[in-house]
Amino acid sequence: MNETIYDKYEPVIGLEIHIQLNTKSKAYSSDSASYGGMPNSHVSPISLGHPGTLPMVNKQVVENAVLLGLALHCDIREVNGYARKNYFYADLPKGYQITQDTTPICTGGYLTIKDKNGAEKQVSLTRIHMEEDAGKSIHDVDPFASLIDLNRAGVPLLEVVSEPELRSGEEAFQYVTEMRKLVKYLDICDGNLEEGSMRCDANVSVRLKGDTKLGKRCEVKNMNSMRNVQRAIEYEIKRQIDELESGGSISQDTRSFDAVAGTTFVMRSKEMANDYRYFPEPDLPPIIIKEAYINTVRAKLPTLPDALFKQYVSEYHLSVYDATVLTDAKEVSDYFNELIKHTTNYKSAANMVMGPIKSYLNEMAIEMVDFPVSASRMASLIVLIEEGKISHSVAVQKVFPEMVLSSDKTPLAIAETMNLIQESDDHALKEFIEQALSKYPDKVLEYKAGKIGLIGLFMGEVMKLSKGKADPKVANKLLIEALAY
Repeated sequence: MNETIYDKYEPVIGLEIHIQLNTKSKAYSSDSASYGGMPNSHVSPISLGHPGTLPMVNKQVVENAVLLGLALHCDIREVNGYARKNYFYADLPKGYQITQDTTPICTGGYLTIKDKNGAEKQVSLTRIHMEEDAGKSIHDVDPFASLIDLNRAGVPLLEVVSEPELRSGEEAFQYVTEMRKLVKYLDICDGNLEEGSMRCDANVSVRLKGDTKLGKRCEVKNMNSMRNVQRAIEYEIKRQIDELESGGSISQDTRSFDAVAGTTFVMRSKEMANDYRYFPEPDLPPIIIKEAYINTVRAKLPTLPDALFKQYVSEYHLSVYDATVLTDAKEVSDYFNELIKHTTNYKSAANMVMGPIKSYLNEMAIEMVDFPVSASRMASLIVLIEEGKISHSVAVQKVFPEMVLSSDKTPLAIAETMNLIQESDDHALKEFIEQALSKYPDKVLEYKAGKIGLIGLFMGEVMKLSKGKADPKVANKLLIEALAY
């Protein structure tokens, strides 16, 4: 790649993220909104838009929209009208989508992202509005026809539209990552891009550096992972620059991303707002949101990952890396928060979560919510280590595996049954030390002559003689004292 050519340009990127809410029913009907039912089994005359049927607003959708808006520092609109977005497509049974046009429920706000060096950037938001999803077209089952599953039609969505303030595929990746983390903390969406419960469209354009006028943008769709969002944007930036450098121009198209080839291709010309013939939804009255209601929803806000991160670093004195890992998923931070209710050794608690617990989850291919050991039992294991009754290695390698197999035995009971309690009695340890030193008289002389690295040899022999039960800290102190004579 000729860096001088590509360095002339500045990418301008805005993202539209569709968040599928995890409500029990659809946005404007009582049909089930659950994922995975038999095709066309979660439908009714209302979601199919039959004549004479009337929609009704799902109150949980409004609450979730306000919750997300508050988490993103948005202004919440008082009078919220609905609109019809008209277009014909096979998986849109009504021929229109109920959405919000001129009165989005949330405006302004921002999402904070971090680059790989930890530097923060606030990405401004344009709006968040409520709408419903379309159905799903299936093209790979019947070789001669496309099949339609309308289970998803009417499922509630929140569309979050950012300002065009992102400047690279990496920043877009961080933005989607943080948004996914946020909606999972709020428990309004599972954030699964692969299943389509969170979808991202990217508006990408390029302009010469220093230019303030936006270039013609292309919208890129069908990116089913956070990495594919980054890959698609990076390809599109290069494609547009190559096109301009060769004397061509950019067409304002809607493009799809081919994850296998790593390229984008034209789907259709980009629609404009007037193509949809928006008009007020006649069957739904405006929703009025008062300050008292907003305060009620605000009280339901959990501690969000950014606040937890700062708390872990400033109050618990954990490293930036530890805090980042612990706040990456709500289930992990929830478990850690419960764990430190039973121990104030925050570093040991963090090491347990990021070490043996994470390894076990990965090995068993399960989530934190399915981890079989309670936080209080794990805290008891940490206490055993602090009290010097077992070493950290014994705790992780021998006691922990037994804990995940037994739901009733305490770590102390397991350690006693397996004869793992450390020997910390000075008299017993001095006997082991004496035996160890008498085995290597020449090495003792070498140690006293300055080869202090031999302390490891003596400690290894002490641990061997004690069958691994010697308290390393106490034994090391006594050994150094013995060698001083």
